[in-house]
This record gives sequence, C-alpha cells and structure tokens, in this order.
Amino acid sequence: MPDVEPPEPTRLGEVVWLQPIPDALLERVEAISLAFVTALQRLPPRQAAVLVLRDVLGFRAAEVADMLDTSVESVEGDLERARAGLRHRPDAAPAPGSPGEEAVVARFVRAWEAADLDGLVALLTDDVFMSMPPMPFEYEGREVVTRFCAGIFGAGRRFDLVPTRANGQPAFGAYLRGPDGLSHGIGLYVLTLDGERIRGLTRFENVVLPVFGLPRSLRSGPR
Repeated sequence: MPDVEPPEPTRLGEVVWLQPIPDALLERVEAISLAFVTALQRLPPRQAAVLVLRDVLGFRAAEVADMLDTSVESVEGDLERARAGLRHRPDAAPAPGSPGEEAVVARFVRAWEAADLDGLVALLTDDVFMSMPPMPFEYEGREVVTRFCAGIFGAGRRFDLVPTRANGQPAFGAYLRGPDGLSHGIGLYVLTLDGERIRGLTRFENVVLPVFGLPRSLRSGPR
C-alpha cells in the first residue's frame, strides 16, 4: 500500500485462495455443501488449501508439502488448525442478520470509518487473523494486526464502507476517500465473527466488487 509501511507478517502464505461468494449465490447451493463451503471460506487461505488437499482430495501429507513447497510438519499443523476451526466457528458466530451480528458490524463500521484504532482493537479476538489474497502476507494475533491497522490509519488513509454479504458473513466494499470528493474502491472486506468480536478480516482485491453489485467509486459524503 502506498505510504503505508506494514509490520513483518506472521508468515508468508501461498497464492492459493478462495474467492468471496455473494450470499445470494450461496442460497442456491444444497444445504450440506453450503455448510461446508461457508465454513471453508472462513478459514485462513493456507488452512483451507491444506484441508481440501488432505481431507477432500485425499493427498498424503508429503504430497501436499511438495505442492505447497513447505514441510510435512507445517502441513499437519495447518490441517489440525483447520479442523479445529471448522468445529469452532458454526456455534461461535452470531446468526446472520441477528441483533448480535448487527451490533458488532455497526461497531466495526464506526471504528474503521473514523480511524478509531482503540475502538477497532476492542473488537478483535486475541487470535485474530488478517489476510489479503492474492498477496501472501498473513497476520495472526491482536498485536500484529493492531500494528498493521495503526500503519494504515497513521498514514492518513480514510475509508467509506458499503455493506454487503459474502460467504455467509458480513462484508463491505471498501472505498478510499480521495481529495477530489470521490471514494475509490480498493477491495472487499469480509469479517469472521466470534460472538461479539471479530476473529478474522480478509481483504479481497477490488476486481470482485462488480460481482457484489458494488461500484468502482462513489461520491464521498460530508465528514
């Protein structure tokens, strides 16, 4: 990002990722498949890739390690975390459209649009995860995610968020405010919620905005 010096990533992931899916399309998928696809989209990209290769396609750990240019130990660790993530998330997230979900979303929007770092940090779980596919940088843990967001806000970048839904989760078209009164679309943010807090934030590139019926730019309102 121009004018932003991000902290060192927790690790470098692979350029293997799943694109966000509008909720309107998810509704057309058979119920069991929907549950799996939705859960899969909520995992960090590397964990999702390992889970599919190992548990769905049946590759051995050594084969997956060769495919992803990593170690067998790393593959097994990612698989264990992915399985735990699938078990944890369905009961942790508030129901879509529920007052609980709406309250968390409203707090996130207020904090992000106002560049309120303290308000944002108060929403994050200790093990919050941030990724920006297809870039391989991955950030895990509240401290490093906080430093990343502090860099964005500290560089004077201010945003407008337009709500939508993706992968069964709250999502937003993210628009960077410009000096010409226009906000330019820089990507799609997808939140993974855990109770009243945010456990994951994934930013997809702005090429996905039209899929969600979102414009590439919009007129900024008065601030």
